[in-house]
Amino acid sequence: MPRDIYNVNIESQLALMSPKELKSPLPVDDSLAVSIVGFRDEIVRILGHDDNRFLVIAGPCSIHDPVAAVDYAERLAVLRRKYRESLNIVMRVYFEKPRTSLGWRGFIVDPYIDGSYNIHEGLKEARRLLIEIGRIGLPAGTEVLDPIIPQYIADLISWSAIGARTTESQIHREISSGLSMPVGFKNGTDGDLSKAANAVQSAQHSHSFIGIDQDGQTCIFKTFGNRSGHVILRGGSGGPNYYEEDIEQIEGLLSDIGVKPSLVIDCSHANSGKDHSRQSRVLRAALDLRIRGHDSVRGVMLESNLVPGRQELPQNLSNLVYGLSVTDACIGWDETEELIDRAASELKKN
Repeated sequence: MPRDIYNVNIESQLALMSPKELKSPLPVDDSLAVSIVGFRDEIVRILGHDDNRFLVIAGPCSIHDPVAAVDYAERLAVLRRKYRESLNIVMRVYFEKPRTSLGWRGFIVDPYIDGSYNIHEGLKEARRLLIEIGRIGLPAGTEVLDPIIPQYIADLISWSAIGARTTESQIHREISSGLSMPVGFKNGTDGDLSKAANAVQSAQHSHSFIGIDQDGQTCIFKTFGNRSGHVILRGGSGGPNYYEEDIEQIEGLLSDIGVKPSLVIDCSHANSGKDHSRQSRVLRAALDLRIRGHDSVRGVMLESNLVPGRQELPQNLSNLVYGLSVTDACIGWDETEELIDRAASELKKN
């Protein structure tokens, strides 16, 4: 009798609802659609150097508690309105976490943080949260990791990022070429800036790739190309890369391939040495670069939560501290307010 040659290591499989089935009870109404188009257009203009406001993408390293996320969003929306003349504030709403080996993979994949991997509920709750954040008056930014998930939530996203581990991935460059919002490409974990520049160039061009449509049908997509690609500097294994010589290097790399340099400086990750208390110094440096004439620096990213620091996942999830990150350490709300106020004040002077 022949041995099995199909799904040898698959324990089980479960049909996933289609994007249309998810969106039917959780639609984007006309008012919210107008807001999202407006959010995207503003960000495109900033990245295109047609709007001199400074982009601030702030929010938790990862979403694990929708209640705390809404609390954070309501506070951030106040700052967005207060500083709208000099800043354009976007909430970081990250649902997926890439892992070097093992660990919690994020809210969409494991919403109950218990290894049950209830992706159906994760998608529903992620979409519900994004609708609420949009109605609060905030653009949402997220990382595109799984190539299928954008079909379920991308209509609610105003800015997206491709992470350091996937910037070199051909499929992520192809998907980015068809996304409807601006996409930032992080430099690789080794700090190599050319990888991000190459990704921007690739995403600007037309691609064809396999994906699913709104009915869940496998199909071939052909894209126009995304003209709003930009680079996110996040540091690397060799240390930070937000210094002036790094800015000049990436400006040169982008200019050489005919791309107008537009950069977002990540104040966390390797730029802060994974020490959340150092994010403020990275922000100061980014503002200084912009004020001294490096117009390519269009914004920053802050990992921020209600409570500073991070916590390990407890066995009893009722012991989780409200508003405290379960992944990377974040600055707390008080410091977030202080840094955003500083950014607005410094830029207003110049």
